[in-house]
Amino acid sequence: MSGHSKWATTKHRKGAQDRARAKLFAKLIRQVEVAVREGGADANSNAALRTAFQKARDGSVPIDTIDRAVKRASGDVDGVRYESITYEGYGPNGIAILAESLTDNRNRTSAEIRAVFSKNGGAIAEPGAVAWQFDRKGSIEVPGSLDEDTLLETVMEVGGENLTSNGENFLITTEAAETAIVREALEAAGVKVLSSDLVMIPQNFIEINDEADAKKILRLMEAIDDLDDVQNVYANFDIPDAILATYEG
Repeated sequence: MSGHSKWATTKHRKGAQDRARAKLFAKLIRQVEVAVREGGADANSNAALRTAFQKARDGSVPIDTIDRAVKRASGDVDGVRYESITYEGYGPNGIAILAESLTDNRNRTSAEIRAVFSKNGGAIAEPGAVAWQFDRKGSIEVPGSLDEDTLLETVMEVGGENLTSNGENFLITTEAAETAIVREALEAAGVKVLSSDLVMIPQNFIEINDEADAKKILRLMEAIDDLDDVQNVYANFDIPDAILATYEG
C-alpha cells in the first residue's frame, strides 16, 4: 500500500472535524451540480449524477440539500455555475500530481494552484504531461474489521481487481465502468460498503525515504487539498509508514 493512501486517511483524522465536514459537503454538492448541468437531472440516464448522488449519500449529505443542488443546477433556482478543471504538476523529488477542481472562477483557481505549487517546491505542468502516469479506476471502501481472506475471495467473485488497505479500512479497486456493479454485488453478498468513488491511481510510485523530502511533499499535498476549489488530489509518492507516522503538518 502506498504512502499516498495512508496520507489521505491521516489528513482527515488530524484535520479539524467540523471544518473538514463542511468542506466535504461543499465538494459533494458541487459534484452533484456539475453532473446535472453536464448530463441532466435524470439519474437513470446520467451515470455521473448517479455517482455524485451515491457519494453525497455516503458522505451523509442531507437529502434536502442534495435536492436543492439539483434544482439550482437545473435552473429552477439561481445558483453559481461550476466548471471542472484538472491541473497537472510536479512536486519535490519529481513526483507527479493531479489536482481535480470544480470552480466558478477559472482565473482565481489557476492563480491559487500556481501559488501553492510555487511556494512548496513544485511546478505546474502542461496538460497531458502528468495525466498519462495515472489510470482512472473505481475505489470501494469497506470496513477493515472484515476477514481479509474471506473478503478477497468475495472481491474476486464479484469482479473486483485488487484489495489493499489504507491502514484503517480495505480498498477494493475496480474498472471505472464497473464500480457501481461491483458495489451492488458486494452489498448483495453482505459486505458493508462505506463509500465508493472514481479515482486516479498511479501506474508506478516514487519511493521517498528521506524524512525532510517527505515532509516537503506532504506539505504541498495538504496545501493543494486545502484549496476550496480542489475536489481531489493524487500523487505517485510512496512514503514509508515510519516517516509518515512522524508527520504532524
